[in-house]
Amino acid sequence: MPRSTFLARPALVLAATLALSVGIHAATAPKVDPAIARAVADTSRSEADRARDRYRHPAETLAFFGVTPAKKVVEYNPSGGWYSQILARVPANGGSYTALVTSAKAADGARQMLATKSLTGSVATVDPATGTSTVPANSQDVVLTFRNVHNLTMAGGQSAANVFKAWFTMLKPGGTLGIVDHRLPEQADAARERESGYLKVSTIRRLAEDAGFKLAGTSEVNANPKDDTNHPKGVWTLPPTYAAGDADRAKYAAIGESDRMTLRFVKPR
Repeated sequence: MPRSTFLARPALVLAATLALSVGIHAATAPKVDPAIARAVADTSRSEADRARDRYRHPAETLAFFGVTPAKKVVEYNPSGGWYSQILARVPANGGSYTALVTSAKAADGARQMLATKSLTGSVATVDPATGTSTVPANSQDVVLTFRNVHNLTMAGGQSAANVFKAWFTMLKPGGTLGIVDHRLPEQADAARERESGYLKVSTIRRLAEDAGFKLAGTSEVNANPKDDTNHPKGVWTLPPTYAAGDADRAKYAAIGESDRMTLRFVKPR
């Protein structure tokens, strides 16, 4: 069962600190909206995509981030559309789905992806060099990013900081930023963040808080205790990439996809 914690009052700050490193068991998990459950179960999703649900826990993850049909949701860098196939089928009653990408070329690719998969949604852009975006300020309820912050930090410069600020600007006051990424142990050498694909929770928390966000909760729903994060080709050694080829492939298949942090931030009202 997913484990999560929510920051409801100052007295829980200590509990939240502990949750960042070890997780806190909650009595109940967030309720999954029926629209999300239907989207996850949609048979138009490929067998290969559905096979990864056991690693990515989409229904529980989106419930933790508070996604519902009536909310306006932005997904940063949807790539091949694994999550898009779920998110774009949820909106109703004024809700919407927007794919947010970083270039005109990527925007064309996102439109093609949506069309190919028969999905309804819009496409917007954000410039990591400046933090400017075509998404109107204070217009969105939820911004989500799945395994992308490590790419922003590896790009160097102000890219990560600028994109976090853009997310903050486009969200309504009280809006949610949901982040899933590969988790590096806090005691690990910080230099590994530049090449392994793994990040420390403290690194993402610093980026979010510098942009104005407040930590609202953490979840262990995407944790994988089998992953020690020490692999010859970083996180890409693990499935689905198998960057080491056939070398120790059975070993990495047994580990599964990476250990991941799942963090929920809010834009203060």
